[in-house]
Amino acid sequence: MVKGSAGILKHRHMKLLPSIFSVVLVCFWSALVSTNAQVNVTQFHNHDSRDGLYIDSAFTPGAAANLTRDLDFDGTIVGNVYAQPLYLDNGPGGRATIIAVTESNNVYALDALDGSIIWERNVGEPLPAFGPCVILDSLGITGTPVVDLASRSLLLAAMTTPDGGQTKKHFIISLNVDTGDINPGWPVDVETVSYHGINFTPVIQLQRAALGIVGNIVYVGYASFSDCSLYHGWLIGVPTDNPAGVMAWATDAAKGGIWGVGGVASDGKNPFVTTGNTTNTNGVWGGGEAVIRFQPGPIFSGSPVDYWVPTNWFDLDTTDLDLGGSGPLLVDVPDATPSRLIVAMGKDGKAYLVNRDNLGGISAPIAWAQVAGTQFLRQAAAAYRTNLGTYVAFRADPSTLSTFRITGTSPPTITSGWTVNRGAGNCGSPFVTSTDGTVSMIVWVVGTEDRGNPGDQRLHGYDGATGAVVYDGGGPNELMAGTHNYSTTGIVARGRIYVAGDNKVYAFVAPLPTPTPTPTATPRPTPTPRPRPNPRPRPTPH
Repeated sequence: MVKGSAGILKHRHMKLLPSIFSVVLVCFWSALVSTNAQVNVTQFHNHDSRDGLYIDSAFTPGAAANLTRDLDFDGTIVGNVYAQPLYLDNGPGGRATIIAVTESNNVYALDALDGSIIWERNVGEPLPAFGPCVILDSLGITGTPVVDLASRSLLLAAMTTPDGGQTKKHFIISLNVDTGDINPGWPVDVETVSYHGINFTPVIQLQRAALGIVGNIVYVGYASFSDCSLYHGWLIGVPTDNPAGVMAWATDAAKGGIWGVGGVASDGKNPFVTTGNTTNTNGVWGGGEAVIRFQPGPIFSGSPVDYWVPTNWFDLDTTDLDLGGSGPLLVDVPDATPSRLIVAMGKDGKAYLVNRDNLGGISAPIAWAQVAGTQFLRQAAAAYRTNLGTYVAFRADPSTLSTFRITGTSPPTITSGWTVNRGAGNCGSPFVTSTDGTVSMIVWVVGTEDRGNPGDQRLHGYDGATGAVVYDGGGPNELMAGTHNYSTTGIVARGRIYVAGDNKVYAFVAPLPTPTPTPTATPRPTPTPRPRPNPRPRPTPH
């Protein structure tokens, strides 16, 4: 059957239906597919730009206000979850599929309608917590994976141990989307890579940024365990069709991790990352506090065209107010000059606009604004447009969802938008729905736990233009569990929102619109025929 406006066809346990109803069902399903085309959420925040925008005609404000959790959706998995789930219209056996990964190194393909397990795969023993800097126990898959539709491969990064924690390994793994089997030539042992005499040391590196694919290369960023030890920021590139051809880049200076949850962004040609604070630089920039564009590989040109660093980078280093807390967000503002921008947001509480075509080296940005307090901008922002302009929605601190607008001027500037203080309800990283990409913008967040505050563990939606409440968490059935600070964000597909928490994926359904009944024509009264008088007989002429 087809359930809800999601339009997801259930493939399991279907009963035989009368032929006439089957024809109607097929016609209805075909109409849905032709209207919405194919839907796939293959990466963090849906697009290469990391804008977090989902176009779904089901999410009108009225329907969004009446969202309910699908209690028939199972979604049971094993392990804590910090990664965003993914969605495939044409998954194993043609079934709509949710992909979820956990810190227990478990990978799941779930039926997107009922949440049952299609396949599951454990990719290695996770690490138990070790040392004072490791805050996750167990530690396995943290960053959001990515799907390569061309090869039908799921690419992920996992930390594993073969001996109970004595040996620590980082692997980049490719799984067959249809079976969960490891693809030939994989995994890649990241410990084998080096750059300019710097060797990758697994015990001091942590992978938590979302993966990205540009062309046929998957890119994986690495940072640290709570900024401990003299690690380096790393970007690893692995050709999906030749895993032996792995390449790498690392910060010249110590530290400078790639750790923002949004990870690797792209313009379709080049990967972009942000890096964090470095140390022991003696005032010589060594790759930290930066927005960097790489050539395929990754190869860093070293040209100022391909990196931007704030002029006070050394002060940011020394005060741990690094730029790496939010990954790069690529935004186009058509009326602005320049119009092709990158939004960078740092732990100094500032938002920066940078010219994507010429990043500018160590220089002042095009524009900047103080949009939050210090130390709090750790999140993945989202971008969307209304008739009022281009908005960026972001988690300003654990309890505040905020927006700012980018003006369509020369040069563009940053102006304030709306703000919602959620109090103890908390919020994760935002995402956005629109019915057609231009109207009915709704900004969504999950009320996540944060450093001891449990949050309300509910989904919330706000009008993208005003911040007015559209959906306020629902009732007792809409309560979730196990969502995490800035890491948790949702995805949207076929009239549904999916959120992954510890040990469970949740599905929320927008109600189907009520069809307007066709009015029945009122019968008109049949006119009564009028009697016609008989003509008088004419006299017969003689």
